[in-house]
Amino acid sequence: MHELPITQGILEVVIQTARANRVRRVTDIYLVIGELTSIVDDSVQFYFDILSKDTLADGAKLHFRREPATATCQDCAHQWAVKPPIWPACPACKGENVRVSGGREFYVESIEVEE
Repeated sequence: MHELPITQGILEVVIQTARANRVRRVTDIYLVIGELTSIVDDSVQFYFDILSKDTLADGAKLHFRREPATATCQDCAHQWAVKPPIWPACPACKGENVRVSGGREFYVESIEVEE
């Protein structure tokens, strides 16, 4: 359900940008979403289709690019890709001194328009 306010935010950013640049219509929106955000692409698309009706972005296609998360063991320096749920131990040494980076991104990377 948290996709609704997220999608409203996406649409606001896109519409403001389009109006500021005197764009006639937005055709494509490119989003970057981290693997750890728990955002569901289909839900964002569903809400976007409803919210964008009769706006400059009506009919625009959403493109989703997922950014991975990486875990690094602070004991043995082993690195590996992680997805939820994150196991809190290193698969190499079983150490629990693990740092997770990335995977939390969420932003509009670019939009394509008709002028």
